[in-house]
Order: sequence, then C-alpha cells, then structure tokens
Amino acid sequence: MSVGIIEGIAEATASTTPVFSGALSDYLGKRKPLTVMGYSLAAFSKILFPLAGSVGWVFTTRFIDRVGKGIRGAPRDALIGEIAPLRLRGASYGLRQSLATVGAFTGPLLAIMPMVLFAGDIRLEFWVAVIPGFIAVVILILGIKNPRFSPPTF
Repeated sequence: MSVGIIEGIAEATASTTPVFSGALSDYLGKRKPLTVMGYSLAAFSKILFPLAGSVGWVFTTRFIDRVGKGIRGAPRDALIGEIAPLRLRGASYGLRQSLATVGAFTGPLLAIMPMVLFAGDIRLEFWVAVIPGFIAVVILILGIKNPRFSPPTF
C-alpha cells in the first residue's frame, strides 16, 4: 500500500508541475536554467535512494525526483523547439521521445548486470544508478547553449 501512495503522489506531482515551470520559463525567457534545475534535482535525488532508511525517506526522495521531472519537462521541450531548425522541429521532438523510450526500456535491462555482479546489493545498485543522471546534467550544462529568447506574440 505504501508503494501505491508514494507512486500516486509522485506521479501527480510530475503531472502538475510542468504547468508552472512552463509558465515560469516563458516569463523568465530562459529555458536552460529550469531544465538544468529539473535534471539536477532528479540526479541529486538519486543519491538519497541508497541512503533511505524508512518509507518517509523513500517518499521524500521520490517526491524530489518527480518535482525535478515536472520542472524540466516543459522548458526542455520549449528549448528543443528554440534550438531545432524549423524544418527539423518535429523530428527533434520525435528523437527526444524515442530516446526517452529507449532509455526507459534499456535502463532496467542494463540494471540487471550490476545486480548480478553485486549479488543483489540493491543499495550498491542505487549508487551505480547515480552516474547516468550526473552525466546527463554535465552534458546539458556544457553542451547546450541557451538561445536568445524571443517573446511569444499573441
């Protein structure tokens, strides 16, 4: 029952947060800082999973992770729209979604290898899972330039 409550609240948070982060990124005129903040929150929350010793800690960690997901979604998609050439905008969104789907499928498959190597030590597995999140944040910070913002006209 705890897992259901934790996941329900976590996913509700991830579903509602983009409304606010999208509006804030429009207001600020900057997509990359919110995108970095969202991915960073998710990456840093991964550190708390192996340290969690109670359901309360797991709930807090999962909540922080999903806040990060919610914060990054809308600004990331707007950033893709701003940096992609107009003729490749649809393909850019499609590529992002395809890579997310491939990651959601292959991530758990790849997690099996360390579980076998570490003889089922789930805490050590969580520590290994921290690495890709931080790599993604570094790539985002160093590899993506924040485009000049042109406010929308209504």
